[in-house]
Amino acid sequence: MNQSQSFEKVNVLIVEDEAITALDLSEGLQQCGYAIAGVADNASAAKALFEEKEVDIVLMDIQLKGEKDGVDTVIELMKSRKRPVIYLTAFTDAATVERVKNTYPAAFLIKPYSVDNVRIAIELALHNFVAGKPPDQPVRPAEKAPLLRLNDNLFVKMNYRFVKLPLSSICFIEADNNYVHLVTSEKKYVVRLSLNQVLDSIRWERLFRIHRSFAVNIDAVSSFTEQEVTVNKEVLPVGRQYKEAFWRQFGTL
Repeated sequence: MNQSQSFEKVNVLIVEDEAITALDLSEGLQQCGYAIAGVADNASAAKALFEEKEVDIVLMDIQLKGEKDGVDTVIELMKSRKRPVIYLTAFTDAATVERVKNTYPAAFLIKPYSVDNVRIAIELALHNFVAGKPPDQPVRPAEKAPLLRLNDNLFVKMNYRFVKLPLSSICFIEADNNYVHLVTSEKKYVVRLSLNQVLDSIRWERLFRIHRSFAVNIDAVSSFTEQEVTVNKEVLPVGRQYKEAFWRQFGTL
C-alpha cells in the first residue's frame, strides 16, 4: 500500500470565492493533517469536484461567484449524496440564517475564523454525521467514540482529529489489555477500547474473530491451519471456540 495516496486523511472540499482565504484555509488544514479534495469559487465547479472526488466534508462560503450562492450550492450537492457541511461566512442577517437552517449544516462559523476553530468544527461534524445525530444536538462526553464507521471506511480518533481508514486495508485486529491495535500492511492504529467494542463498532462481514485477542480480515489471510492463521506475515493463534466458525468461511464444514 502506498502511503503517498494519503488514504487515511479526511478529504475536505473548500468552496470559497476569495482566493487568498481559500489558500490560507487549505494550507492550514493540510498542516493539521487533512487532505484537500479541491477548491472551488462557484457552484458549478463545486458540484463537479463533489461528484468527481472523494469528499468527506464540505466547507462552504455563502457568497460565491455566479448566480448560485453557497446555500443553493449545498442543496444541489446534497442531492448527489449526504455529507456534513460547515458554512464559513460573514453573512449573519436573519434571512440568510433562516435559509442556512433549512440545509441542516453541521456548523456555522463567522468570518474571521481560525484554522483551529475549523478543525474542531470538522471533528465534531464528522462525529455527529457518522453517529447519525442532528447537528444541533450536543454530544455528551461518553458518546465521543474514538472509532466511527461510514460506509466502507473507518474514522479513527488520533490525538485531536479523525483519520480515515478503509475497512479493506485492515489486516487484523489485536487486543492488548485496555487497547486494541488496528493493523494494516503499513502501520498500526491504537484505540482505547475492548475488542468486543471495536467489533461492535465496525460490524464488517469480512472481519472474523479467531481468538479472544484477535480478529482477522478474511481477505488478508495468506495461509492457515487448525491452530494458526498467517496474515501480513504475522502468525496468529486460532482459539478452540472460534475455529469452527472460521473454517466454515472456507466451506470446510
